[in-house]
Amino acid sequence: MEKVVIKTKKETPVAEKKATTKFSKETYIKWFESMLLMRKFEEKTGHLYIQQKIRGFCHLYIGQEALVAGSESVLRRDDRVITAYRDHAHPIGRGLHPKYIMAEMMAKVTGCSKGKGGSMHIFSKEFNFFGGHGIVGGQIPLGAGIAFADKYNGNDNVTLCYMGDGAVRQGALHEAFNMAMLWKLPVIFIIENNNYAMGTSVERTSNVHDLWKLGLSYEMPAYAVDGMTCEAVHEAIEEAVARARKGDGPTLLEMKTYRYKGHSMSDAQTYRSKDEVKEYQAQDPIEKVLATIKKNKWMSDAEIETAEKNVDDIVAESVKFGEESPYPTPDELYKDVYTQTDYPYIIE
Repeated sequence: MEKVVIKTKKETPVAEKKATTKFSKETYIKWFESMLLMRKFEEKTGHLYIQQKIRGFCHLYIGQEALVAGSESVLRRDDRVITAYRDHAHPIGRGLHPKYIMAEMMAKVTGCSKGKGGSMHIFSKEFNFFGGHGIVGGQIPLGAGIAFADKYNGNDNVTLCYMGDGAVRQGALHEAFNMAMLWKLPVIFIIENNNYAMGTSVERTSNVHDLWKLGLSYEMPAYAVDGMTCEAVHEAIEEAVARARKGDGPTLLEMKTYRYKGHSMSDAQTYRSKDEVKEYQAQDPIEKVLATIKKNKWMSDAEIETAEKNVDDIVAESVKFGEESPYPTPDELYKDVYTQTDYPYIIE
Protein backbone atom coordinates (compact mmCIF):
# COMPACT_ATOMS: atom_id res chain seq x y z
CA MET A 1 0.00 0.00 0.00
CA GLU A 2 1.03 3.58 -0.58
CA LYS A 3 2.99 5.26 2.17
CA VAL A 4 1.95 8.72 3.27
CA VAL A 5 4.60 11.41 2.96
CA ILE A 6 4.14 14.96 4.22
CA LYS A 7 6.50 17.10 2.25
CA THR A 8 7.86 20.11 3.74
CA LYS A 9 20.16 -5.43 33.42
CA LYS A 10 17.17 -5.33 35.97
CA GLU A 11 16.13 -1.79 36.48
CA THR A 12 14.78 -0.17 39.63
CA PRO A 13 11.28 1.07 38.86
CA VAL A 14 10.67 4.74 39.46
CA ALA A 15 7.44 6.66 39.58
CA GLU A 16 8.12 8.67 36.45
CA LYS A 17 10.72 9.32 33.79
CA LYS A 18 10.94 12.60 31.94
CA ALA A 19 12.84 13.60 28.84
CA THR A 20 16.40 14.86 29.08
CA THR A 21 17.88 14.33 25.61
CA LYS A 22 18.14 17.01 22.93
CA PHE A 23 16.46 16.13 19.65
CA SER A 24 17.16 17.33 16.14
CA LYS A 25 15.23 19.85 14.07
CA GLU A 26 14.20 17.04 11.72
CA THR A 27 12.76 15.01 14.58
CA TYR A 28 10.66 17.90 15.86
CA ILE A 29 9.32 18.69 12.41
CA LYS A 30 8.48 15.03 11.87
CA TRP A 31 6.67 14.91 15.22
CA PHE A 32 4.72 18.06 14.38
CA GLU A 33 3.64 16.91 10.92
CA SER A 34 2.82 13.39 12.05
CA MET A 35 0.74 14.46 15.05
CA LEU A 36 -1.00 17.15 13.02
CA LEU A 37 -2.02 14.55 10.45
CA MET A 38 -3.36 12.26 13.18
CA ARG A 39 -5.27 15.14 14.79
CA LYS A 40 -6.86 16.48 11.61
CA PHE A 41 -7.67 12.99 10.36
CA GLU A 42 -9.46 12.20 13.60
CA GLU A 43 -11.31 15.52 13.59
CA LYS A 44 -12.55 14.79 10.08
CA THR A 45 -13.48 11.27 11.13
CA GLY A 46 -15.68 12.71 13.86
CA HIS A 47 -17.47 14.94 11.36
CA LEU A 48 -18.04 12.08 8.92
CA TYR A 49 -19.40 9.90 11.70
CA ILE A 50 -21.98 12.53 12.57
CA GLN A 51 -22.92 12.60 8.86
CA GLN A 52 -23.37 8.79 9.05
CA LYS A 53 -20.73 8.21 6.39
CA ILE A 54 -18.92 6.13 8.98
CA ARG A 55 -21.01 3.55 10.84
CA GLY A 56 -20.57 1.26 13.80
CA PHE A 57 -18.36 2.18 16.73
CA CYS A 58 -15.72 4.89 16.50
CA HIS A 59 -13.09 5.86 19.09
CA LEU A 60 -10.98 8.96 18.45
CA TYR A 61 -7.34 9.42 19.50
CA ILE A 62 -7.40 13.22 19.82
CA GLY A 63 -5.05 14.30 22.61
CA GLN A 64 -2.99 11.11 22.73
CA GLU A 65 -0.90 11.64 19.58
CA ALA A 66 2.46 11.98 21.38
CA LEU A 67 2.34 8.29 22.31
CA VAL A 68 2.47 7.23 18.68
CA ALA A 69 4.76 9.99 17.38
CA GLY A 70 7.30 9.56 20.18
CA SER A 71 7.32 5.78 19.77
CA GLU A 72 7.62 5.71 15.99
CA SER A 73 10.70 7.96 16.04
CA VAL A 74 12.44 5.01 17.72
CA LEU A 75 11.03 2.01 15.87
CA ARG A 76 12.20 0.34 12.68
CA ARG A 77 9.86 -0.57 9.83
CA ASP A 78 10.09 -4.29 10.67
CA ASP A 79 9.16 -3.80 14.32
CA ARG A 80 5.59 -4.73 15.20
CA VAL A 81 2.71 -2.75 16.70
CA ILE A 82 -0.60 -4.02 18.07
CA THR A 83 -3.30 -2.12 19.92
CA ALA A 84 -6.94 -2.07 20.96
CA TYR A 85 -9.84 -0.42 19.14
CA ARG A 86 -8.72 3.22 19.43
CA ASP A 87 -6.52 2.42 16.48
CA HIS A 88 -6.59 5.05 13.71
CA ALA A 89 -3.44 6.96 14.70
CA HIS A 90 -1.09 4.00 15.14
CA PRO A 91 -1.06 2.87 11.47
CA ILE A 92 -0.74 6.51 10.36
CA GLY A 93 2.32 6.76 12.56
CA ARG A 94 3.62 3.54 11.03
CA GLY A 95 3.40 5.15 7.57
CA LEU A 96 0.16 3.74 6.16
CA HIS A 97 -1.58 6.31 3.99
CA PRO A 98 -4.73 7.41 5.85
CA LYS A 99 -6.87 7.00 2.75
CA TYR A 100 -6.83 3.24 3.33
CA ILE A 101 -7.98 3.79 6.91
CA MET A 102 -10.73 6.15 5.81
CA ALA A 103 -11.92 3.69 3.18
CA GLU A 104 -11.96 0.95 5.81
CA MET A 105 -14.09 3.04 8.15
CA MET A 106 -16.48 3.66 5.25
CA ALA A 107 -16.65 -0.13 4.72
CA LYS A 108 -15.13 0.10 1.24
CA VAL A 109 -13.26 -2.73 -0.45
CA THR A 110 -10.15 -0.53 -0.83
CA GLY A 111 -9.84 -0.29 2.94
CA CYS A 112 -6.83 -1.81 4.65
CA SER A 113 -9.04 -4.64 5.98
CA LYS A 114 -11.03 -4.84 2.73
CA GLY A 115 -13.96 -3.03 4.33
CA LYS A 116 -14.64 -5.94 6.66
CA GLY A 117 -13.21 -4.58 9.92
CA GLY A 118 -14.26 -0.98 10.19
CA SER A 119 -12.94 1.52 12.71
CA MET A 120 -11.99 -0.99 15.41
CA HIS A 121 -10.14 -3.49 13.21
CA ILE A 122 -7.50 -1.63 11.20
CA PHE A 123 -4.67 -3.87 9.94
CA SER A 124 -1.63 -3.49 7.69
CA LYS A 125 0.64 -6.45 7.08
CA GLU A 126 2.92 -4.28 4.96
CA PHE A 127 3.54 -1.86 7.82
CA ASN A 128 3.56 -4.55 10.53
CA PHE A 129 0.47 -3.19 12.21
CA PHE A 130 -1.42 -6.11 13.73
CA GLY A 131 -4.66 -4.34 14.70
CA GLY A 132 -7.11 -2.97 15.94
CA HIS A 133 -8.87 -5.41 18.36
CA GLY A 134 -12.41 -5.02 19.62
CA ILE A 135 -12.09 -7.39 22.58
CA VAL A 136 -10.88 -5.48 25.65
CA GLY A 137 -7.43 -6.82 26.52
CA GLY A 138 -7.53 -9.37 23.71
CA GLN A 139 -4.44 -7.90 22.07
CA ILE A 140 -2.23 -8.34 25.15
CA PRO A 141 -1.48 -12.08 24.80
CA LEU A 142 -1.40 -11.62 21.03
CA GLY A 143 1.35 -9.02 21.42
CA ALA A 144 3.33 -11.45 23.56
CA GLY A 145 2.77 -14.13 20.93
CA ILE A 146 4.07 -11.93 18.11
CA ALA A 147 7.17 -11.22 20.18
CA PHE A 148 7.56 -14.96 20.88
CA ALA A 149 7.55 -15.62 17.13
CA ASP A 150 10.31 -13.07 16.57
CA LYS A 151 12.44 -14.59 19.32
CA TYR A 152 11.78 -18.09 17.98
CA ASN A 153 12.83 -16.98 14.49
CA GLY A 154 16.03 -15.47 15.85
CA ASN A 155 15.59 -11.86 14.71
CA ASP A 156 15.84 -8.72 16.81
CA ASN A 157 12.44 -7.18 16.08
CA VAL A 158 10.44 -5.77 18.97
CA THR A 159 6.69 -5.58 19.50
CA LEU A 160 4.87 -2.62 21.01
CA CYS A 161 1.63 -3.79 22.62
CA TYR A 162 -0.70 -0.92 23.51
CA MET A 163 -3.65 -1.23 25.87
CA GLY A 164 -6.04 1.09 27.70
CA ASP A 165 -6.13 1.53 31.46
CA GLY A 166 -9.38 -0.46 31.53
CA ALA A 167 -7.75 -3.44 29.84
CA VAL A 168 -5.26 -3.96 32.65
CA ARG A 169 -8.10 -5.48 34.70
CA GLN A 170 -8.26 -8.46 32.34
CA GLY A 171 -6.83 -11.76 33.57
CA ALA A 172 -5.03 -12.42 30.29
CA LEU A 173 -2.67 -9.55 31.10
CA HIS A 174 -1.21 -11.43 34.08
CA GLU A 175 -0.72 -14.62 32.10
CA ALA A 176 0.96 -12.70 29.29
CA PHE A 177 3.19 -10.76 31.70
CA ASN A 178 4.28 -13.96 33.45
CA MET A 179 5.23 -15.76 30.24
CA ALA A 180 6.83 -12.69 28.70
CA MET A 181 9.18 -12.35 31.65
CA LEU A 182 9.76 -16.10 31.95
CA TRP A 183 10.77 -16.32 28.27
CA LYS A 184 12.33 -12.85 28.07
CA LEU A 185 10.18 -11.87 25.11
CA PRO A 186 11.03 -8.71 23.12
CA VAL A 187 7.74 -6.96 23.88
CA ILE A 188 7.01 -3.53 25.32
CA PHE A 189 3.66 -3.31 27.07
CA ILE A 190 2.25 0.22 26.90
CA ILE A 191 -0.69 1.31 29.05
CA GLU A 192 -2.37 4.30 27.43
CA ASN A 193 -3.66 5.66 30.72
CA ASN A 194 -6.13 8.37 29.73
CA ASN A 195 -7.73 8.20 33.21
CA TYR A 196 -10.98 6.53 32.18
CA ALA A 197 -12.08 3.04 31.18
CA MET A 198 -15.06 4.23 29.14
CA GLY A 199 -16.58 6.41 31.86
CA THR A 200 -15.06 4.77 34.92
CA SER A 201 -12.00 6.40 36.46
CA VAL A 202 -8.89 4.44 37.40
CA GLU A 203 -9.54 5.24 41.08
CA ARG A 204 -12.90 3.44 40.94
CA THR A 205 -11.58 0.23 39.39
CA SER A 206 -8.62 -0.67 41.58
CA ASN A 207 -6.66 0.18 44.73
CA VAL A 208 -3.57 0.32 42.49
CA HIS A 209 -3.67 3.80 40.96
CA ASP A 210 -0.08 3.72 39.70
CA LEU A 211 -0.61 1.18 36.96
CA TRP A 212 3.12 0.71 36.24
CA LYS A 213 3.34 -1.11 39.58
CA LEU A 214 1.55 -4.09 38.02
CA GLY A 215 4.89 -5.03 36.47
CA LEU A 216 6.59 -5.36 39.83
CA SER A 217 4.88 -8.68 40.58
CA TYR A 218 6.79 -10.17 37.66
CA GLU A 219 10.12 -8.37 38.25
CA MET A 220 9.39 -6.50 35.02
CA PRO A 221 11.08 -3.10 34.57
CA ALA A 222 8.21 -0.63 34.82
CA TYR A 223 7.62 3.06 35.25
CA ALA A 224 5.34 5.95 34.35
CA VAL A 225 5.97 8.30 31.45
CA ASP A 226 4.66 11.74 30.56
CA GLY A 227 2.53 10.67 27.61
CA MET A 228 1.72 14.25 26.61
CA THR A 229 5.34 14.91 25.64
CA CYS A 230 7.05 13.37 22.60
CA GLU A 231 10.52 13.64 24.11
CA ALA A 232 9.60 11.63 27.22
CA VAL A 233 7.81 8.97 25.17
CA HIS A 234 10.73 8.63 22.75
CA GLU A 235 13.29 8.22 25.52
CA ALA A 236 11.22 5.66 27.41
CA ILE A 237 10.61 3.63 24.24
CA GLU A 238 14.26 3.93 23.22
CA GLU A 239 15.40 2.46 26.53
CA ALA A 240 12.82 -0.33 26.43
CA VAL A 241 13.59 -1.18 22.79
CA ALA A 242 17.32 -1.41 23.50
CA ARG A 243 16.60 -3.76 26.39
CA ALA A 244 14.36 -5.95 24.25
CA ARG A 245 16.79 -6.14 21.32
CA LYS A 246 19.56 -7.26 23.71
CA GLY A 247 17.40 -10.18 24.78
CA ASP A 248 16.70 -8.84 28.27
CA GLY A 249 12.93 -9.12 27.93
CA PRO A 250 9.87 -6.89 28.28
CA THR A 251 9.17 -3.52 29.83
CA LEU A 252 5.91 -2.06 31.12
CA LEU A 253 5.34 1.63 30.44
CA GLU A 254 2.40 3.53 31.87
CA MET A 255 1.94 6.43 29.46
CA LYS A 256 -0.04 9.11 31.26
CA THR A 257 -2.16 10.76 28.61
CA TYR A 258 -5.66 12.12 28.03
CA ARG A 259 -8.34 11.94 25.38
CA TYR A 260 -10.08 15.23 24.65
CA LYS A 261 -13.13 13.53 23.18
CA GLY A 262 -15.39 10.90 24.73
CA HIS A 263 -14.68 7.21 24.91
CA SER A 264 -16.63 6.79 21.70
CA MET A 265 -18.78 9.03 19.52
CA SER A 266 -21.84 8.20 21.65
CA ASP A 267 -20.19 9.21 24.94
CA ALA A 268 -21.94 12.12 26.73
CA GLN A 269 -18.91 12.54 29.02
CA THR A 270 -20.96 13.18 32.15
CA TYR A 271 -18.24 11.61 34.31
CA ARG A 272 -15.78 14.51 33.92
CA SER A 273 -15.86 18.29 33.97
CA LYS A 274 -15.08 20.72 31.16
CA ASP A 275 -12.44 22.29 33.39
CA GLU A 276 -10.63 18.94 33.62
CA VAL A 277 -10.55 18.65 29.84
CA LYS A 278 -9.24 22.21 29.50
CA GLU A 279 -6.51 21.45 32.02
CA TYR A 280 -5.17 18.69 29.80
CA GLN A 281 -5.71 20.65 26.60
CA ALA A 282 -3.31 23.22 28.04
CA GLN A 283 -0.67 20.45 27.83
CA ASP A 284 -1.43 19.69 24.18
CA PRO A 285 1.45 17.66 22.66
CA ILE A 286 1.19 19.32 19.25
CA GLU A 287 1.38 22.80 20.74
CA LYS A 288 4.39 21.74 22.85
CA VAL A 289 6.31 20.57 19.80
CA LEU A 290 5.28 23.58 17.76
CA ALA A 291 6.44 25.91 20.55
CA THR A 292 9.89 24.28 20.45
CA ILE A 293 10.01 24.63 16.66
CA LYS A 294 9.11 28.31 16.83
CA LYS A 295 11.50 29.01 19.70
CA ASN A 296 14.39 27.58 17.68
CA LYS A 297 13.16 29.15 14.43
CA TRP A 298 13.21 25.78 12.67
CA MET A 299 10.13 26.64 10.62
CA SER A 300 8.87 30.00 9.48
CA ASP A 301 5.21 30.93 9.72
CA ALA A 302 4.92 30.32 5.99
CA GLU A 303 6.47 26.85 6.31
CA ILE A 304 4.11 25.98 9.17
CA GLU A 305 1.18 27.13 7.07
CA THR A 306 2.40 25.02 4.15
CA ALA A 307 2.72 21.97 6.39
CA GLU A 308 -0.83 22.50 7.64
CA LYS A 309 -2.12 22.80 4.08
CA ASN A 310 -0.31 19.61 3.06
CA VAL A 311 -1.98 17.79 5.95
CA ASP A 312 -5.36 19.21 4.96
CA ASP A 313 -4.77 17.99 1.40
CA ILE A 314 -3.93 14.47 2.60
CA VAL A 315 -7.09 14.34 4.72
CA ALA A 316 -9.19 15.63 1.80
CA GLU A 317 -7.59 13.05 -0.49
CA SER A 318 -8.42 10.34 2.04
CA VAL A 319 -12.07 11.33 2.22
CA LYS A 320 -12.35 11.50 -1.58
CA PHE A 321 -10.71 8.10 -1.93
CA GLY A 322 -13.05 6.58 0.62
CA GLU A 323 -16.20 8.09 -0.86
CA GLU A 324 -15.32 7.11 -4.42
CA SER A 325 -14.28 3.55 -3.58
CA PRO A 326 -16.76 0.69 -4.13
CA TYR A 327 -18.34 -1.46 -1.48
CA PRO A 328 -17.29 -5.12 -1.32
CA THR A 329 -19.19 -7.50 -3.58
CA PRO A 330 -21.30 -10.24 -1.93
CA ASP A 331 -18.74 -12.96 -2.67
CA GLU A 332 -16.34 -11.25 -0.25
CA LEU A 333 -18.42 -12.82 2.52
CA TYR A 334 -16.74 -16.12 1.71
CA LYS A 335 -13.18 -14.82 1.44
CA ASP A 336 -10.64 -14.50 4.25
CA VAL A 337 -12.70 -16.96 6.32
CA TYR A 338 -11.12 -20.34 5.59
CA THR A 339 -7.74 -21.33 4.24
CA GLN A 340 -9.43 -23.71 1.81
CA THR A 341 -10.76 -21.77 -1.18
CA ASP A 342 -12.06 -24.46 -3.57
CA TYR A 343 -15.40 -24.99 -1.82
CA PRO A 344 -18.56 -24.10 -3.78
CA TYR A 345 -20.79 -21.24 -2.82
CA ILE A 346 -23.89 -19.70 -4.29
CA ILE A 347 -24.72 -16.00 -4.47
CA GLU A 348 -28.32 -15.23 -5.34
